[in-house]
Amino acid sequence: MSTRAAICSWLSIALLSSRAVPAWAQAEPALPPWHEGVAEERKREAQELFMQGRDLHRRMVLGDARKKYEEALALWEHPDLRFHLGKVLKTMGMPLLAYENLRLALRWGPASLDPEDDEEARALMKELVERELAVIEMRCDEPGAAVLLDGRPWFVGPGSSRRFLTPGEHVISATKEGYFPLVKPVVVLAGVEASGALKLSADGIITVRRWSAWKPWAVVGAGAALGMAGALLRWQADEHVKGAEQQFEETCRSGCAPTRSDATSRGRTERHVATGLFIAGGATLATGAVLVFFNMPRAYRSEDQGGVELRIAPAASGAIAGLSAQLSF
Repeated sequence: MSTRAAICSWLSIALLSSRAVPAWAQAEPALPPWHEGVAEERKREAQELFMQGRDLHRRMVLGDARKKYEEALALWEHPDLRFHLGKVLKTMGMPLLAYENLRLALRWGPASLDPEDDEEARALMKELVERELAVIEMRCDEPGAAVLLDGRPWFVGPGSSRRFLTPGEHVISATKEGYFPLVKPVVVLAGVEASGALKLSADGIITVRRWSAWKPWAVVGAGAALGMAGALLRWQADEHVKGAEQQFEETCRSGCAPTRSDATSRGRTERHVATGLFIAGGATLATGAVLVFFNMPRAYRSEDQGGVELRIAPAASGAIAGLSAQLSF
């Protein structure tokens, strides 16, 4: 917008504002939304500050021009003010602020600015995205994880967020109680979009065993079973020998030479087998006890397996509206 056109636009706004609104206008408001709820005095003050800012802008006194535009915006949120402030900020080398103000200048749709300024604003935004800004989009699926960008809160998982920023190195971090903190430096270039996902790793104490807990105890049980089987067999062998001796006494009361009966032989054999079972059971029981000792749980801290999966692609400069909707800084 030329200086003369801008001043004429603001003068026409002032004339409209100073007149009484006719009844037909009250029934069907024709004024754009940025006129609603703003006192006439504030509009006049904002108009005066705008003219002062435009004069300073023309003379390239950019710092003072910026101040005047910002003072005017504090009085009246007007798209023309946002547009001219965005241009000043771009010239001053502040691409993030410039982009945001240009976006706000267009937020009410094509009617926010006149066609010439609308076209210029969109061209400036496209240029900023392609040459002076970078984009980072991150996702974190861990519920309750706080994600930070350059040490400032960004978003809380699960979810994702997209942000414009200046080219260079930035630090993405994520924290959650009970998880290893994640810190990842990311370098992004102008016109480039870095996107990816954050993965947090649980921080805790892990207990492990050499074998399943039941296996050593099964060996202990087997040893005990062998010992019990040996004891039972030894008792049975004693009974057989005792029975054979009683039978011998009953059948040969005097003058009989001792003989080895089948029951006696069987009892002695069972005694030998029982002794073997005792030995095997004891050895198995001892082995089981050693296995139980070596299978005691061991505790150690879990390893940090978190990280960032990152992809780099050219920024989608053709979708200015879609990108700008995600802008924050």
